[in-house]
Amino acid sequence: MIFVGLSHKTAPIDVRERLAIGRDRLPEVLARLTAHPAIEEALVLSTCNRVEVYASPRQGAPGLTRPGSAPPPASAVELPLQDEALRAVVSVLIGIGGEAVRGHLVGRLGGEAVVHLFRVAASLDSMVVGEPQILGQMKDAIEIARAARALGARLGRAAHRAIKVGKRVRTETAIGAGQVSVSSVAIDLARQIFDDLAGRTALLVGAGEMAEAASKLLVRAGARLVVVNRSPERAAALAREVGGAPRPWAELERAVIDADIVISSTASPSYVLTLDLVRRARKARRGRSLFLIDIAVPRDIDPAVNKLDNVYLYDVDDLSQIVAQSVEGRAAEAARAEAIVADEAQAFEAWTLERALTPTIVGLRTRTRSILAAEVERSLAGKLRHLGPAERQALAMMIDAATNKLLHVPTTRLRAMASDPRVAEHVDSLRELFDIDGAQADGAAAAPALAEAALREPASGPRSAPPARRDEPHLAGERGDGGASPRLAGPRPHVAEGNGAYARQPAARSQGDAGVMAVANPAAAVQAAGLKGA
Repeated sequence: MIFVGLSHKTAPIDVRERLAIGRDRLPEVLARLTAHPAIEEALVLSTCNRVEVYASPRQGAPGLTRPGSAPPPASAVELPLQDEALRAVVSVLIGIGGEAVRGHLVGRLGGEAVVHLFRVAASLDSMVVGEPQILGQMKDAIEIARAARALGARLGRAAHRAIKVGKRVRTETAIGAGQVSVSSVAIDLARQIFDDLAGRTALLVGAGEMAEAASKLLVRAGARLVVVNRSPERAAALAREVGGAPRPWAELERAVIDADIVISSTASPSYVLTLDLVRRARKARRGRSLFLIDIAVPRDIDPAVNKLDNVYLYDVDDLSQIVAQSVEGRAAEAARAEAIVADEAQAFEAWTLERALTPTIVGLRTRTRSILAAEVERSLAGKLRHLGPAERQALAMMIDAATNKLLHVPTTRLRAMASDPRVAEHVDSLRELFDIDGAQADGAAAAPALAEAALREPASGPRSAPPARRDEPHLAGERGDGGASPRLAGPRPHVAEGNGAYARQPAARSQGDAGVMAVANPAAAVQAAGLKGA
């Protein structure tokens, strides 16, 4: 898995707003990402404090091998694919935000990318640690990626697991206790300015999720609330819900003149409160100080207004001092949350690595059983042709038992090697020694778990052709098992269920489903792409 992005930790607000991607533009950006031959899946998370791309490299991507040359081994293809995908994501982001964003982009690969995704979902990477909005924002990003057909089996599984991690952190820790959000920090700042908000007139520009959260806190603090929004229906609905007063968009300037404090949170791509508007409002206020809090990205208020006398503007980055105090008070809960993230990332890595071994284990079992079945069929066509259904059933059970006993130790030891850095070499050697790939090409892989019906009659006639393999990743929610699979010796690979547990996986997938975590020398790849590392 690949991660590239920037946040409040790596870029100031004037850089972040260059890269801000509105909800309506996300499908277009996802299409640009997945159109690249090196990128199979993509997820874009764009909030007021971060723009991040998570991507999964395409397996055996076309166009990355020279024409006429033989395709290289999977292990040889993996690194170039990851490097190419990393550079592709950087190129798309620079195409949106310009060269100014390049020096602020951070990149991570494999397990480090998964850990980062889990930390973001747990709100450990948020400006306000413990804020609840990030889970909803991540769910929206997943839904948009799925609707755009940009999210498949591998990345989709990691993204949905991240949601489970975020929920677990909020359930098992008190990291989200009390009011923790950008909106709540903005109200804390307003309290510092006025000491007491009771009786003060607070103008709320915008009526979205953050504005709604701020409105409830303002009313609770005793402020008189005025709501202005481009949609009069939305402004009226929010004002009615919290006991405020709506005003039409045309009266925005008059509302600024009347307010003691203005909190702006719209999705406008350009300034809502311009320098000229604030200058006129300041003149009409006759010396009364005007306090403006801008919690939007891109910013709603022209930063040049800070140069006007008696006008005081605070943006998202200016809230950091209050946030630092909040972080200190939540340090213990944050440490508990970090431990949960580490635990979940380790479990996810173990599951991913074990899953990567599944095609080899299935191939080994299929190879062994096909040889045993062929010998039994030969005997049933000759000296044992007189056997009846009961005896044939006993032979089928014997083949199952023999396969299990023969392969139990190799299978168990192979799974134990999942975290070994040399596991790829072991797997390649195993496939070569047992000619697993050649057997599949010859049709041996088509032999399912020995069917009882095949033992009821003597074998005759040509064998049926093997079914076509599905190497394409499946979209989230699409069934990709293709029916029954060979039974496996020992525990089957595990998959994250809806309840957050790792349940047994009923069927094996192709090698294309593996490799979410494993990356060789991720630091070098990130550095080669011109990105900051972990």
